[in-house]
Amino acid sequence: MDIGELLSFKPEQTPKRPSDFDEDDEDSPEYRPVATAEPPPKVRRENTSNARDTPQVSQKEPQISEQERLDILKYVESEEAEGEVLDEASLKKILLLFEKRVLKNQEMRIKFPENPEKFMESEIELNDVLQELHSVATVPDLYPLLVELNGVSSLLELLSHQNTDISVAVVDLIQELTDLDILHESLDGAETLIEALRNQQAAGLLVQNLERLDETVKEEADGVHNTLAIFENLMEIKSEIAKEIAEQGLMQWILKRLRMKIPFDVNKLYCSEILSILLQDTNENRILLGNLDGIDVLLQQLAAYKRHDPSSTEEQEFMENLFNSLCSALMATENRDKFLKGEGLQLMNLMLREKKLSRNGSLKVLDHAMSGPDGRDNCNKFVDILGLRTIFPLFMKTPKRNKKRLLSTDEHEEHVVSIVASMLRNCKGGQRQRLLTKFTENDFEKIERLMELHFKYLEKVEIVDREVDQQINAGEIDEDEDAIYVKRLSGGLFTLQLIDYIILEVSSTDVVKQRILQILNLRSASMKTIRHVMREYAGNLGDAGDSDWRDQEQAYIIQLVDRF
Repeated sequence: MDIGELLSFKPEQTPKRPSDFDEDDEDSPEYRPVATAEPPPKVRRENTSNARDTPQVSQKEPQISEQERLDILKYVESEEAEGEVLDEASLKKILLLFEKRVLKNQEMRIKFPENPEKFMESEIELNDVLQELHSVATVPDLYPLLVELNGVSSLLELLSHQNTDISVAVVDLIQELTDLDILHESLDGAETLIEALRNQQAAGLLVQNLERLDETVKEEADGVHNTLAIFENLMEIKSEIAKEIAEQGLMQWILKRLRMKIPFDVNKLYCSEILSILLQDTNENRILLGNLDGIDVLLQQLAAYKRHDPSSTEEQEFMENLFNSLCSALMATENRDKFLKGEGLQLMNLMLREKKLSRNGSLKVLDHAMSGPDGRDNCNKFVDILGLRTIFPLFMKTPKRNKKRLLSTDEHEEHVVSIVASMLRNCKGGQRQRLLTKFTENDFEKIERLMELHFKYLEKVEIVDREVDQQINAGEIDEDEDAIYVKRLSGGLFTLQLIDYIILEVSSTDVVKQRILQILNLRSASMKTIRHVMREYAGNLGDAGDSDWRDQEQAYIIQLVDRF
């Protein structure tokens, strides 16, 4: 077999994101054909689906001989090519050819603007050299030279090429150059390439190209997917880039893409994933989302799952990403009021009542919307819209776990308890009185449940404490107080603190306090345990608010403890 054919053979690229669709489906946006003037020779695949369904052996003649197949396998295993390995001289040669092809194409387009036949050949040649540049991705140590020779700036200029096939080919190349596995091979190369992209405002240029791509055309839909993959790669390497990317138009484009009334596809899923990453750790992006009416966009998209479950696992993942994005957005104080005015509480309340898959996400959103001092208005409004009728049945009985339920029992109980604790802290006047009355209904059944949860999570914490002591004695872990406290929080202490906080709040009524003491006596338990848990909680309040708020909250908790 001609070694030239072996060298020109290019296997399908691994998609950036795995999809549950058929891997061989050429309609999937993950499928990325290589656009060349002369396509590489195709190697026949075994039909694995037929092999599973029937034992019959295909009678078709093989397209390659057995010897050729063995040669290919030997070549792949040894990874030894008779051709030249890309080095600095080779890269300079390719880049020189690339610049010549770009210049020639520009001249032909200017000379024959109304006659595509005249400049089409130069376009094909330009596309061919773009495919040759993919070899640079195999040697990330050469990235500094690529930048030094203005290769990156020349590529970015082509993003505005009149022919979207060329811009899509450039996107595909940049996506491969920024592939995480490749960037991790050379830290210097990765740093140089990323800084060059940042200096050239690559994010803005990529977004401008996104605006003109037509996703009804498969190749351009692939270009959209690869563009999003570039953004994901950059944020994975340097999280601080998220702010720049959002400000250069990506946030606005994603919100516009989510609003488009087109059938659900993998690009819409990928948009939700990128949005979640943009909002995850960057408060400036959360504020930007609110300023772009992003809270309303998220609520409108989630409203579709109020009474209907997602139709596929991909759409379920899309819904989860939207919920996560909304939770992140609500960490910015400015967005709490937008959520309230957009009737987000009413939507989340309806989702809880409908008992669909969206109930899991709505519970997390309510927890974020009502927590802390900024959740006061949302807490009072939730009581006004009869939210107590929704949340307390979930407090009394945790739904049974099933395959579709995304929250574990502990997570579900943590969110419900956190919502109740937030309401007790933030509600005033009539709303607070309605809340306290709930704990005296039906012969104090909610107090019984509250104490049941107290003993459940107290036991969990005691088990973790014993494990930590054993590990310290065995020298397996250091006596790092902060690390140990975090381990205890994740082991159930955080939920126990919320439960005990509720106990202190509802004990303001004498009749309720007597019932709590009665239950403690029946279990041979002591009030000292609850006091100890809450004093530890007061001493470890985080930075959810400013120092004045923290001091005020600590004083309030100590006051509750002393009164108890």
